[in-house]
Amino acid sequence: MTSHAYDFIPGSSPLLISMPHVGIELMPEVAAGLAEPAKELCDTDWHLPILYDFAREMGASLLIARWSRFNIDLNRPSDDKPLYTTATTGLYPDILFDGQPLFVPGKIPGAEIRARALDEIWHPYHNRIGAELERLHSEHGHAVLFDAHSIKGFVPRLFDGQLPDFNLGTNDGKSCAADLTARLAQACDAPDYTHVVNGRFKGGHITRHYGDPAHGIHAVQLELAQRTYMREEPPFNYQAALAARVQAVLARFVETMVNWRPV
Repeated sequence: MTSHAYDFIPGSSPLLISMPHVGIELMPEVAAGLAEPAKELCDTDWHLPILYDFAREMGASLLIARWSRFNIDLNRPSDDKPLYTTATTGLYPDILFDGQPLFVPGKIPGAEIRARALDEIWHPYHNRIGAELERLHSEHGHAVLFDAHSIKGFVPRLFDGQLPDFNLGTNDGKSCAADLTARLAQACDAPDYTHVVNGRFKGGHITRHYGDPAHGIHAVQLELAQRTYMREEPPFNYQAALAARVQAVLARFVETMVNWRPV
């Protein structure tokens, strides 16, 4: 059995912040098969719980994954249907973002291990999202789901050139009210930073599945370039001075979601 799938901190506002790719725990069978380049867990969304710690005081609920995406990707559908026509990774990743193999030959986890990961990691995380969104909607009349991610700013296999600093995704406007999207884009419009809405990253499964503006559930994904707050190469250090600068923008971003009300 795996240990608990996530950490959860309930809040008092309509906002739930999901962090599905911050976990670093590995199932023994997964850890035993990792190829050398994967052992540093290079595709992790490093340090986001620290970066967004301020959100607790704003009243946001926080859902923080404990298990690495190398076990199972919480931001992919359980049927593993591809989300993008361009290069990507699946529900059970077998390659790194840069295209290198995730596992040594013959050590890819089998069907039994994958079934355990689905039952003990994926389903509990999504059950909590659903339950919390139902609670928030019941208490506030609407709910906002912020799926927080980060990524190295230059990954040629996934996108051309340098990624903008702030990459907002709303499934091309289907998962979030246009008014909220516009306000969030405005919050990201800060000196020395770049942003885009529904560019390379339009939102993964969590944004697309739960976002339902017609029924009062608004979901947005932010893919933050890691260069804005950390060292993008091993040992992936958190850089406090950089982080403090971008936190000023992120605080405005989160505050917008906390205070926004549907018209």
